[in-house]
Amino acid sequence: QVQLVESGGGLVQAGGSLRLSCAASGRIFNINAMGWYRQAPGEQRELVAVITRGGGTNYADSVKGRFTISRDNAKNTVYLQANGLKPEDTAVYYCNAEILGSDLVIRRYWGQGIQVTVSS
Repeated sequence: QVQLVESGGGLVQAGGSLRLSCAASGRIFNINAMGWYRQAPGEQRELVAVITRGGGTNYADSVKGRFTISRDNAKNTVYLQANGLKPEDTAVYYCNAEILGSDLVIRRYWGQGIQVTVSS
């Protein structure tokens, strides 16, 4: 069983910054990728950023130039540095990990979600 523990959310004013962290723990054979999704009220969940084990990254157009994703493979931890926050960034942010099991089965895990609120 794998658990994802998120931290770093909260309330900030427009233009401020937050650093989100997500640490994976449990029986992990290999993590293919870790990333962040977000879901605002009445909206579908969308990809924010993802990073592969090799360091490749992908960002939503709405956060390019403002958000930076990074990872520490040794610690099974992914970070999201969110700068220049806007009210439209307000959402519940979910950590996601795609993990390859010892049985060669890929499974997806989700964190519980943390609230990010940006006031104007």
